[in-house]
Amino acid sequence: MEYDILVKEKLVDYMMTFVSEERKKRFENIIKNRTKHITVVIEDVYQPHNASAVLRSCDLTGVHDVHIIENKNNYDVNPEVAMGSSKWLNIMKYNNSDNNTLEVINSLKKSGYKIVATTPHKKSYGIDDIPIDEKTALLFGTELTGLSDIAIENSDEILTIPMYGFTESYNISVSAALCLYTLTQRLRKSEIKWQLDPSERIDILINWARNSVSKWDVLEKHFFNTII
Repeated sequence: MEYDILVKEKLVDYMMTFVSEERKKRFENIIKNRTKHITVVIEDVYQPHNASAVLRSCDLTGVHDVHIIENKNNYDVNPEVAMGSSKWLNIMKYNNSDNNTLEVINSLKKSGYKIVATTPHKKSYGIDDIPIDEKTALLFGTELTGLSDIAIENSDEILTIPMYGFTESYNISVSAALCLYTLTQRLRKSEIKWQLDPSERIDILINWARNSVSKWDVLEKHFFNTII
Protein backbone atom coordinates (compact mmCIF):
# COMPACT_ATOMS: atom_id res chain seq x y z
CA MET A 1 0.00 0.00 0.00
CA GLU A 2 1.26 3.47 -0.91
CA TYR A 3 1.04 6.25 1.66
CA ASP A 4 1.32 10.01 1.26
CA ILE A 5 4.48 11.84 2.24
CA LEU A 6 3.07 13.15 5.54
CA VAL A 7 2.34 9.62 6.75
CA LYS A 8 5.79 8.50 5.57
CA GLU A 9 7.42 11.36 7.48
CA LYS A 10 5.65 10.27 10.66
CA LEU A 11 6.74 6.68 9.99
CA VAL A 12 10.36 7.80 9.65
CA ASP A 13 10.15 9.74 12.91
CA TYR A 14 8.68 6.70 14.65
CA MET A 15 11.21 4.22 13.25
CA MET A 16 14.12 6.51 14.08
CA THR A 17 13.24 6.28 17.78
CA PHE A 18 14.63 2.74 17.59
CA VAL A 19 17.86 3.83 15.87
CA SER A 20 20.94 4.99 17.79
CA GLU A 21 21.76 8.71 17.83
CA GLU A 22 25.08 8.01 16.14
CA ARG A 23 23.43 6.19 13.26
CA LYS A 24 20.76 8.87 12.89
CA LYS A 25 23.47 11.50 12.52
CA ARG A 26 25.16 9.37 9.85
CA PHE A 27 21.85 9.06 8.00
CA GLU A 28 21.40 12.85 8.11
CA ASN A 29 24.90 13.47 6.75
CA ILE A 30 24.82 10.79 4.06
CA ILE A 31 21.31 11.47 2.70
CA LYS A 32 22.40 15.03 1.81
CA ASN A 33 24.85 13.60 -0.73
CA ARG A 34 22.65 10.86 -2.17
CA THR A 35 21.59 11.31 -5.79
CA LYS A 36 19.47 9.67 -8.46
CA HIS A 37 20.66 12.11 -11.10
CA ILE A 38 23.26 9.51 -12.04
CA THR A 39 22.38 5.83 -12.02
CA VAL A 40 24.40 2.72 -12.86
CA VAL A 41 23.48 -0.21 -15.10
CA ILE A 42 25.58 -3.39 -14.98
CA GLU A 43 25.06 -5.79 -17.89
CA ASP A 44 25.74 -9.51 -17.38
CA VAL A 45 28.79 -9.27 -15.12
CA TYR A 46 29.83 -12.80 -14.18
CA GLN A 47 32.48 -12.16 -11.52
CA PRO A 48 30.64 -11.31 -8.28
CA HIS A 49 33.59 -9.49 -6.73
CA ASN A 50 33.69 -7.00 -9.62
CA ALA A 51 29.98 -6.18 -9.44
CA SER A 52 30.20 -5.97 -5.66
CA ALA A 53 33.07 -3.50 -5.97
CA VAL A 54 30.84 -1.38 -8.24
CA LEU A 55 28.17 -1.34 -5.52
CA ARG A 56 30.74 -0.14 -3.04
CA SER A 57 31.77 2.69 -5.37
CA CYS A 58 28.12 3.67 -5.87
CA ASP A 59 27.59 3.93 -2.13
CA LEU A 60 30.77 5.90 -1.54
CA THR A 61 30.03 8.41 -4.33
CA GLY A 62 26.38 8.82 -3.34
CA VAL A 63 24.81 7.11 -6.37
CA HIS A 64 21.73 5.37 -5.01
CA ASP A 65 20.14 3.32 -7.83
CA VAL A 66 21.83 0.31 -9.42
CA HIS A 67 20.25 -1.74 -12.23
CA ILE A 68 21.63 -5.26 -12.73
CA ILE A 69 20.87 -7.04 -16.01
CA GLU A 70 21.04 -10.83 -15.75
CA ASN A 71 20.77 -12.11 -19.33
CA LYS A 72 23.16 -15.04 -18.92
CA ASN A 73 24.78 -14.53 -15.54
CA ASN A 74 23.07 -14.23 -12.18
CA TYR A 75 24.65 -11.91 -9.67
CA ASP A 76 24.93 -12.46 -5.92
CA VAL A 77 26.55 -9.88 -3.69
CA ASN A 78 30.04 -10.75 -2.47
CA PRO A 79 29.80 -9.50 1.15
CA GLU A 80 33.56 -9.25 1.66
CA VAL A 81 33.94 -6.92 -1.32
CA ALA A 82 30.66 -5.00 -1.05
CA MET A 83 31.39 -4.25 2.63
CA GLY A 84 27.68 -3.93 3.45
CA SER A 85 27.06 -1.32 0.75
CA SER A 86 24.22 -3.28 -0.89
CA LYS A 87 21.78 -2.71 1.98
CA TRP A 88 22.12 1.08 1.65
CA LEU A 89 21.43 1.11 -2.11
CA ASN A 90 18.38 0.54 -4.27
CA ILE A 91 19.30 -2.52 -6.34
CA MET A 92 17.01 -3.66 -9.15
CA LYS A 93 17.53 -6.92 -11.04
CA TYR A 94 16.21 -7.74 -14.50
CA ASN A 95 16.02 -11.41 -15.49
CA ASN A 96 12.54 -12.12 -16.85
CA SER A 97 13.54 -12.64 -20.50
CA ASP A 98 16.42 -13.89 -22.64
CA ASN A 99 17.62 -10.33 -23.17
CA ASN A 100 16.63 -7.75 -20.60
CA THR A 101 18.95 -5.00 -21.82
CA LEU A 102 16.49 -3.21 -24.08
CA GLU A 103 13.79 -3.35 -21.40
CA VAL A 104 16.04 -1.57 -18.92
CA ILE A 105 17.20 1.03 -21.44
CA ASN A 106 13.64 1.84 -22.55
CA SER A 107 12.45 2.06 -18.96
CA LEU A 108 15.23 4.46 -18.03
CA LYS A 109 14.59 6.60 -21.09
CA LYS A 110 10.90 6.87 -20.12
CA SER A 111 12.08 8.05 -16.70
CA GLY A 112 14.06 10.84 -18.34
CA TYR A 113 17.54 9.32 -18.33
CA LYS A 114 20.14 9.82 -21.03
CA ILE A 115 21.76 6.45 -21.72
CA VAL A 116 25.57 6.50 -21.78
CA ALA A 117 27.49 3.38 -22.81
CA THR A 118 31.01 3.04 -21.44
CA THR A 119 33.32 1.37 -23.93
CA PRO A 120 36.95 1.75 -25.06
CA HIS A 121 36.12 0.66 -28.60
CA LYS A 122 34.24 3.76 -29.74
CA LYS A 123 35.21 7.33 -29.03
CA SER A 124 32.88 10.12 -28.13
CA TYR A 125 32.99 11.90 -24.78
CA GLY A 126 35.50 11.63 -21.97
CA ILE A 127 34.58 11.69 -18.28
CA ASP A 128 35.72 15.30 -17.97
CA ASP A 129 33.63 16.71 -20.80
CA ILE A 130 30.47 14.59 -21.16
CA PRO A 131 27.39 16.74 -20.47
CA ILE A 132 25.66 15.78 -17.21
CA ASP A 133 22.89 18.38 -17.06
CA GLU A 134 20.37 15.64 -17.89
CA LYS A 135 19.79 12.61 -15.69
CA THR A 136 22.39 10.07 -16.78
CA ALA A 137 22.46 6.26 -16.76
CA LEU A 138 25.96 4.78 -17.06
CA LEU A 139 26.11 1.32 -18.67
CA PHE A 140 28.96 -1.06 -17.82
CA GLY A 141 29.48 -4.43 -19.51
CA THR A 142 31.06 -7.79 -18.85
CA GLU A 143 34.69 -8.21 -17.89
CA LEU A 144 35.74 -9.96 -21.11
CA THR A 145 33.61 -8.58 -23.95
CA GLY A 146 32.18 -5.35 -22.55
CA LEU A 147 28.69 -4.13 -23.38
CA SER A 148 26.47 -5.96 -25.84
CA ASP A 149 25.77 -4.51 -29.28
CA ILE A 150 22.16 -3.93 -28.20
CA ALA A 151 23.32 -1.80 -25.28
CA ILE A 152 25.69 0.29 -27.41
CA GLU A 153 23.29 0.71 -30.34
CA ASN A 154 20.47 1.93 -28.09
CA SER A 155 22.58 4.33 -26.05
CA ASP A 156 22.41 8.09 -26.53
CA GLU A 157 26.10 8.72 -25.96
CA ILE A 158 29.41 6.87 -25.71
CA LEU A 159 31.82 7.47 -22.84
CA THR A 160 35.49 6.52 -23.06
CA ILE A 161 38.02 6.69 -20.25
CA PRO A 162 41.48 7.82 -21.44
CA MET A 163 44.14 5.09 -21.45
CA TYR A 164 47.86 5.48 -22.03
CA GLY A 165 49.17 1.93 -21.75
CA PHE A 166 49.23 -1.35 -23.69
CA THR A 167 46.27 -2.97 -21.91
CA GLU A 168 42.99 -2.83 -23.82
CA SER A 169 40.68 -1.64 -21.04
CA TYR A 170 40.19 -0.97 -17.36
CA ASN A 171 38.59 -3.57 -15.12
CA ILE A 172 34.84 -2.90 -14.80
CA SER A 173 35.08 -2.02 -11.12
CA VAL A 174 37.91 0.43 -11.82
CA SER A 175 35.99 1.93 -14.76
CA ALA A 176 32.93 2.44 -12.59
CA ALA A 177 34.97 3.99 -9.77
CA LEU A 178 36.70 6.43 -12.13
CA CYS A 179 33.44 7.45 -13.82
CA LEU A 180 31.40 7.76 -10.65
CA TYR A 181 33.99 9.72 -8.72
CA THR A 182 34.65 12.15 -11.57
CA LEU A 183 31.02 12.70 -12.54
CA THR A 184 29.69 13.08 -8.99
CA GLN A 185 32.47 15.54 -8.19
CA ARG A 186 31.48 17.52 -11.27
CA LEU A 187 27.83 17.40 -10.20
CA ARG A 188 28.56 18.76 -6.74
CA LYS A 189 30.55 21.65 -8.16
CA SER A 190 27.81 22.52 -10.67
CA GLU A 191 24.49 24.38 -10.51
CA ILE A 192 22.63 21.20 -11.51
CA LYS A 193 19.78 20.14 -9.20
CA TRP A 194 21.15 16.69 -8.44
CA GLN A 195 19.79 16.25 -4.93
CA LEU A 196 16.95 13.93 -3.97
CA ASP A 197 13.43 15.31 -3.93
CA PRO A 198 11.52 15.08 -0.59
CA SER A 199 9.61 11.94 -1.59
CA GLU A 200 12.78 10.10 -2.66
CA ARG A 201 14.52 11.17 0.54
CA ILE A 202 11.71 9.84 2.75
CA ASP A 203 11.56 6.49 0.91
CA ILE A 204 15.31 5.99 1.33
CA LEU A 205 15.22 6.86 5.03
CA ILE A 206 12.42 4.33 5.55
CA ASN A 207 14.52 1.60 3.93
CA TRP A 208 17.60 2.59 5.92
CA ALA A 209 15.60 2.44 9.15
CA ARG A 210 14.31 -1.01 8.19
CA ASN A 211 17.89 -2.16 7.67
CA SER A 212 18.86 -0.85 11.08
CA VAL A 213 16.06 -2.21 13.28
CA SER A 214 15.23 -5.80 14.12
CA LYS A 215 11.62 -6.87 13.52
CA TRP A 216 10.96 -3.68 11.61
CA ASP A 217 7.84 -5.19 10.06
CA VAL A 218 6.28 -5.66 13.51
CA LEU A 219 7.10 -2.06 14.42
CA GLU A 220 5.59 -0.74 11.21
CA LYS A 221 2.44 -2.77 11.73
CA HIS A 222 2.11 -1.28 15.21
CA PHE A 223 2.64 2.22 13.81
CA PHE A 224 -0.07 1.86 11.18
CA ASN A 225 -2.48 0.30 13.67
CA THR A 226 -2.12 3.40 15.84
CA ILE A 227 -2.91 5.87 13.05
CA ILE A 228 -5.89 4.04 11.52
